[in-house]
Amino acid sequence: MTVHRIPIDKLSPEALQGVIQEFISREGTDYGEIEVSAEAKYRCVKSILATGGAVLIFDDETETTNIFLANDAMLQSLD
Repeated sequence: MTVHRIPIDKLSPEALQGVIQEFISREGTDYGEIEVSAEAKYRCVKSILATGGAVLIFDDETETTNIFLANDAMLQSLD
């Protein structure tokens, strides 16, 4: 599996918005018992990406983009 970290500043604002919106719309990304708006989820994910707490990853094999927390064990194996 070949994966690449994608710096968020390498994406256009529209592309970054699309990646984040697709990510937050996935099943399993709900925030628990309290209902959180899509806009609030978007702002939260964008902020975490901007501060380096999360990273964008592109998988060549599946041609998919994902967002991982920066301290995720899977990312440690990339270094």
